Amino acid sequence: MACGFRRAIASQLSRVLNLPPENLITSISAVPISQKEEVADFQLSVDSLLEKDNDHSRPDIQVQAKRLAEKLRCDTVVSEISTGQRTVNFKINRELLTKTVLQQVIEDGSKYGLKSELFSGLPQKKIVVEFSSPNVAKKFHVGHLRSTIIGNFIANLKEALGHQVIRINYLGDWGMQFGLLGTGFQLFGYEEKLQSNPLQHLFEVYVQVNKEAADDKSVAKAAQEFFQRLELGDVQALSLWQKFRDLSIEEYIRVYKRLGVYFDEYSGESFYREKSQEVLKLLESKGLLLKTIKGTAVVDLSGNGDPSSICTVMRSDGTSLYATRDLAAAIDRMDKYNFDTMIYVTDKGQKKHFQQVFQMLKIMGYDWAERCQHVPFGVVQGMKTRRGDVTFLEDVLNEIQLRMLQNMASIKTTKELKNPQETAERVGLAALIIQDFKGLLLTDYKFSWDRVFQSRGDTGVFLQYTHARLHSLEETFGCGYLNDFNTACLQEPQSVSILQHLLRFDEVLYKSSQDFQPRHIVSYLLTLSHLAAVAHKTLQIKDSPPEVAGARLHLFKAVRSVLANGMKLLGITPVCRM
Repeated sequence: MACGFRRAIASQLSRVLNLPPENLITSISAVPISQKEEVADFQLSVDSLLEKDNDHSRPDIQVQAKRLAEKLRCDTVVSEISTGQRTVNFKINRELLTKTVLQQVIEDGSKYGLKSELFSGLPQKKIVVEFSSPNVAKKFHVGHLRSTIIGNFIANLKEALGHQVIRINYLGDWGMQFGLLGTGFQLFGYEEKLQSNPLQHLFEVYVQVNKEAADDKSVAKAAQEFFQRLELGDVQALSLWQKFRDLSIEEYIRVYKRLGVYFDEYSGESFYREKSQEVLKLLESKGLLLKTIKGTAVVDLSGNGDPSSICTVMRSDGTSLYATRDLAAAIDRMDKYNFDTMIYVTDKGQKKHFQQVFQMLKIMGYDWAERCQHVPFGVVQGMKTRRGDVTFLEDVLNEIQLRMLQNMASIKTTKELKNPQETAERVGLAALIIQDFKGLLLTDYKFSWDRVFQSRGDTGVFLQYTHARLHSLEETFGCGYLNDFNTACLQEPQSVSILQHLLRFDEVLYKSSQDFQPRHIVSYLLTLSHLAAVAHKTLQIKDSPPEVAGARLHLFKAVRSVLANGMKLLGITPVCRM
């Protein structure tokens, strides 16, 4: 896309270089705007062009750039050609730039940037994204927030690009902790408390039974026996487990609704308790299963006994483990969905686990293991409420809403809001998501309430404020001005900077789709909001001649549209008033 300009430049280059235009598209990029100087609109990287050419006796790159620029001619699209550091630069005819960009943004709507030539020819795929995955019978821990919002972003982006996405929530609903919880509930549980506040009560029971099991071996033994009964399909044990699971999912769905997240499938480790036995049989039939002195079963992935490459797949009592159930789940999903890619979104602590799971699938003879991918992320430190240490996500969401309401109470327009609680939650969530997505996903970061809620600076509050402000402009002036506009009225530096920035949206989407990092989109939207803030001050609509007012209103409408598109991809619901 970049409104067809990239393709027009590639066509002229292809004639000079005798290369197909398709080979040149990715070497031509929109130039990031600069506050210091007026920049060209596009540049051709001569480096990347020469990488495609296998001639290793190439002369100096700067000389190459100059020679190439001399062979090119300005036309109806390109008004100026120059050279930079190892680049050839192209300036687009200003009126054509204005008209084409604004028309494209309005016509493409939510698809702006996604119809780009950068994405053309990419096959439509079936993609499974497994994310969030909290542990059943425990309140939604804040540690699962990152997996939830990152997985949601990846699923949103892939879906926007036209892929078929299946969002799976793979619940931690099986394992030794249920032995402890079942035993704990029989000892300390109350049915009334379970019905009135299920996850809080189960959390209390779990803490209590863990303490008891540490001091009393008979409690630990009873827990082990309870889990064995579960694995063997004991009706009474399963009925209690099912109750814990159902109550937990009800609670989670409520929290997901607040986050604006949904799933196509609620799966869980429990689905694979029988299929994991089939996995063990398959490993054994291939001679991969080794028994240890302790009676556990392991797979040696190194083939030479390297302890760091040994993965335990069965306990000594014959019960399955997390790794075995993950193997069974992957095989089952391939049978069910025949996916092209499966993405697991979990913290970086599970990196080795997934490496081993993918390796085991491979040695079991499943070539599609190469289609499985782990997207790891770092840890959030210091997320506390005023009441002290935070464990639960809902406490954070409530705190966000409360603080945002207090912030908004000082703004006059808040009185006009139909639903201040909902607006406060949406703005607060934007604040949380932007703080999380600003850096590399893999890095740990320190959470700061003060930074989160700054209304100026690079925050989610600033993005929401910009969107609401631009929406208000349309409401105030909209109807009369938006019919036709004169592109000659948008030649001020502030207008041109915005148009140049809008040109780059497809490249930013492309970058994020390649490396799954939302920070490219975040940085782009923050720059767009800063440009809009400057333009809002200098490009007045009120008291301007109708054709100037109309042109400026079109520009601001385009900014708001792209801002909303980007925010929605990140999992943020834009607000129209705040």
